[in-house]
Amino acid sequence: MAHRIVILGGGYAGVTAANRIARRLDGAEVTLVNERATFVERVRLHQVAVGESIVLRPLRERVRPGVTVVVARAGGIDLDRREVVLERGASSGAQRLPYDTLVYALGSQAAPAPDDAVALATVDDAWRARDRVGALAAEPGPVAVVGGGLTGIEAATELAERHPAVRVRVVSDVDPGSWLSHRAQRHLRRVFGRLGIEVVSGSVADVRDGAVQLTDGRVVGAGLTLACTGFAVPSLAAGSGLAVDGTGRIRVDGTMRSVSHPDVYAVGDAAVPELPNGRDFRMACATALPMSAAAGTAIADRLAGRKPAGLRFRYVNQCISLGRRDGVIQAVDGDDSPLRMILGGRVAASYKEAVVRGASWFAAHPGPYRPARAVPA
Repeated sequence: MAHRIVILGGGYAGVTAANRIARRLDGAEVTLVNERATFVERVRLHQVAVGESIVLRPLRERVRPGVTVVVARAGGIDLDRREVVLERGASSGAQRLPYDTLVYALGSQAAPAPDDAVALATVDDAWRARDRVGALAAEPGPVAVVGGGLTGIEAATELAERHPAVRVRVVSDVDPGSWLSHRAQRHLRRVFGRLGIEVVSGSVADVRDGAVQLTDGRVVGAGLTLACTGFAVPSLAAGSGLAVDGTGRIRVDGTMRSVSHPDVYAVGDAAVPELPNGRDFRMACATALPMSAAAGTAIADRLAGRKPAGLRFRYVNQCISLGRRDGVIQAVDGDDSPLRMILGGRVAASYKEAVVRGASWFAAHPGPYRPARAVPA
């Protein structure tokens, strides 16, 4: 009987893992489970939110021949029976999909946000925001972007550039881009000034009735509030009994294998590798792609009787788009600490676009990943 490998999640991490496994293993049954039939470039959702178009490619076109795509939601994992509970809709009921090896690549979702705010974590979120932005652009009103992190910065600059009549305010309890070098922060402030983006410092207490209410009593008017306050992982892993950290991410070793269940691997935003230097990976394509490639290689090596070498990874840079015509590329050391060197302007925008396109291409065409030489077990 063929070895049954099930991958949960059809984002960058899941597609990379499925293609890597299918490329290296002959005769295995590889099944990719995803809620949508399309592959979504999540790093472009801020573009969708302001009215730009992106191509949603059928998931079956992004995976290698031999990978079976199942459109369903993973509602549970029975670790003892090695089965995934699939939910296809009320009419179909729950179904069980058996596995010999499971790859958990369900990624992350928006952190909890007030009901009156719109998040930017899924393509449905982005479409919802796009409709609201379109109405505001026709009859200009203010937009509040809550959060000074990467998503908030990219959403605010994209919006201000495409809809200059819309007043954009970034509401954050920390300076936007505070983790960047001083040179990168100066460039960011110049772009905010050029685009007319206002920064409001403060902590958000609530969002309702067309306004953002701060903890100090101030009120920031907003016809639309975009919640860009970070990401959280689904509760499925913890609820199923897998060993997780304090945020719910699956604890894995250097080969992306669960420390509690050896027939389960986890990659991408929902996994936290236990690496010798104690580093904590940030949620990003930059980490999801090599993690997934390493997991696929490890699974193939173990099934072939070889000892997998595990993940070897270092950071190189952080790429931030500031609209379609500007950006900032922050050089970092191997541990992700900012260095002095940056790129800005159109060169940085082109660089970021190339990185985004490259991530999508790599997921569909993962080449040979050799973290180290695999040796017989």
